[in-house]
Amino acid sequence: MGPRGSILLVDDEEKILKALGRALRDEGHEVVAAASAREAQRLLASRSFDLLVVDNRMPEKTGLELIRELASSAPEADRPQIIMMTAHATVESAIEAMKLGAFDYLQKPFEVEELLVGARRALEHLRLRTQNRYLLSEREEEFDHYGIVGRSRAIQEVIRQLELVAQSRSTVLITGETGTGKELVARAIHDRSAQREMPLIRVNCAAIPESLLESELFGHVKGAFTGATSNKKGRFALADGGTIFLDEIGTMSTTVQAKLLRVLQEREFEPLGAERTEKVDLRVIAASNRDLRRMVGEGRFLEDLFYRLSVIPIPIPPLRERREDIPALTEHFIGKHTQRSGKRIDRVEEAVLEAFREYDWPGNVRELENTIERAVVLSPGPVITRREISLLGVTESVPAGLPSLKLHHNVEWVERQTIERALQRAAGVKKDAADLLGISQRALSYYLAKHRIE
Repeated sequence: MGPRGSILLVDDEEKILKALGRALRDEGHEVVAAASAREAQRLLASRSFDLLVVDNRMPEKTGLELIRELASSAPEADRPQIIMMTAHATVESAIEAMKLGAFDYLQKPFEVEELLVGARRALEHLRLRTQNRYLLSEREEEFDHYGIVGRSRAIQEVIRQLELVAQSRSTVLITGETGTGKELVARAIHDRSAQREMPLIRVNCAAIPESLLESELFGHVKGAFTGATSNKKGRFALADGGTIFLDEIGTMSTTVQAKLLRVLQEREFEPLGAERTEKVDLRVIAASNRDLRRMVGEGRFLEDLFYRLSVIPIPIPPLRERREDIPALTEHFIGKHTQRSGKRIDRVEEAVLEAFREYDWPGNVRELENTIERAVVLSPGPVITRREISLLGVTESVPAGLPSLKLHHNVEWVERQTIERALQRAAGVKKDAADLLGISQRALSYYLAKHRIE
């Protein structure tokens, strides 16, 4: 049984309305019938529907005109799915309806079963779209390039490549050091693709224990192994129709690599313990901060899989090779974290930018973001000075009494220490501690919760 939904059925022929309405109701759908485009408009204005099934040729106003008005008046997220019924080979209007966002069209005369299948598919698509709204909200980035900030030639080249790749369904391999933004690039490719309304499922291969990775990716059936108390859908099945992003692919064992190779070649897999094969239609984006070519040479990565994955390689440059982007990135992260912490910080002083430009950023853009987030917390005033930064080991002029810190290991410690010290000095009064730090009480609560400080 497919998903059930509310359907507005529009046709000026009563016989058709009755027959189709009955068939759809038998499938468990709620059906509201309208005999004209005007009546349909009135109904659409008064309530929401999951699906609009509309005939094109009607007196007064055609179905296509109704679809056109709907497309211009309601945002895509609030519109029902649309199936247009069209007679006498008026395929032009069907194609225009599809361009306006219709899900499908049916050419009269058609079998009732065709409509039922079409409705089922349209509602399934709607369910996925709604389910993934929260994933999509992340792509409403207010920055021009999907949150990829920078004007350097190197980063513009990455953006150009990802825009080209997005239109195809080829497998992509994103390579680059830790913290360079591989996930951002994967999201951008998905968001520019024709499958953007479908899910983007991310799997961090390094974070999932070896013993569980196979069942995470391909699912399992009840009883497949000790502890498998129910059937489980794998991430490949969840990503069907959309994109799967396999991060840190170099950490995968050769057994799992072999299964992955089969999915890429045959577009099918077997859940653990299952007799049946499942088909999938999706795009694979992989990412690695390891040298996979070298791993192939060492026998730790399957050669065939390497060639399959790197159909389109996108290398991302480390931050030290695109230093001219540091001022823009700095400004971008200040905006992001002042908003989060509720503080007012306008800029960093020139000496800080100077230090930023000279530092090598082993942790890349992520390290820069962490540095700025903490500087925003530590800074009392609207300008971030070198003092706040030196605390974090980016510059070497460290105040006496504080060990020189290498940022990517010890930042959490610095943040925690700073908050705890302020609390001690304020004798545990949160308002006073927040004043000492120059942050709002809301921001202080955020950091207390983050570090579980009582």
